[in-house]
Amino acid sequence: MRTSSVLVTGANGEIGHGLITRLAASGRPIVTIDIAPLEPALARLVRREFTGSITDTALLERVLSEFEIDLVFHLAALLSTRSEFTPMTAHEVNVEGTLNLLEFAHHEGESHGRPVVFLYPSSIAAYGLPDLETKTRVHRVREDEWNTPTTMYGCNKLYCEHLGRYYAKHYKQLAADSTAGRVDFRCVRFPGLISAVTVPSGGTSDYAPEMIHAAARGEPYACFVRPDTRIPLMTMPDAIDALVRLASGPRERLTRTAYNLAAFSPTAEQICDVVQKTFPRAAITWQVDPKRQRIVDSWPAEVDDTTARRDWGFAPRYDFKAAFDDYLIPTIRERYSL
Repeated sequence: MRTSSVLVTGANGEIGHGLITRLAASGRPIVTIDIAPLEPALARLVRREFTGSITDTALLERVLSEFEIDLVFHLAALLSTRSEFTPMTAHEVNVEGTLNLLEFAHHEGESHGRPVVFLYPSSIAAYGLPDLETKTRVHRVREDEWNTPTTMYGCNKLYCEHLGRYYAKHYKQLAADSTAGRVDFRCVRFPGLISAVTVPSGGTSDYAPEMIHAAARGEPYACFVRPDTRIPLMTMPDAIDALVRLASGPRERLTRTAYNLAAFSPTAEQICDVVQKTFPRAAITWQVDPKRQRIVDSWPAEVDDTTARRDWGFAPRYDFKAAFDDYLIPTIRERYSL
């Protein structure tokens, strides 16, 4: 008899660390997939660890045969910076891999006779404002506005949002017996995420956490965006809370399949000021990368997350001040034994 479990893909990533710790504390059996073995501390928290790629359908069939999955957190992805250097690989992992997981979830739903809740983290990279003047002029951007991404990663994410909506509502709609709804697809568009526990790897919004971690380690940091650059940001604990809260939200209350999330939107200079007050010896300079700057400028300064707050009670704990005072500074000091 198969065991009912939660599946987490991309478990070794930044989000995966916090999410697995949170799920394990609730007692849910966890199955993971990642291309690399889990760190020992993380591996101890999971029921079964599969090492491999989400593009490997044979691996997914093994999971399907051994476990009854009723909740999927699909975190595996090639992030924005790396995706620009390898767009074909990005498409293979981010799109084809997600399609494999959606098919997997659909078959699981058929197998045990109830919908599989499928949590998908999208990104503000799904937006694409045409120029800095427009970004400055527009107010908080809603989910269905400016969906013209300029990066491969953003294109991948936006397309997968639509794939998820298709599986949830329109799957094989011309078939004699429609089987739509086996996948209960739920998506959040994350802003830039800042973690005090893990070091960022490959995101174009990573200038914020990179600046903080470099200062804590006593290393110089050359920020690759202008001081006036502004995008939505959020702490990792709030990101984990959002995923878990949306996963448990009543299906009948959800009016969308993809939701904006936001917590605070400081400029890079405001982040720098706080970091330098905290770490007076921090050596932070500005070395703008025009190509990466152009990408960040295409993302909104603020997004409208009214629907998430209304539909499933999204409410971040950390604003800009609390993020540093109550989470980042004390946790990073402990991490680096400062």
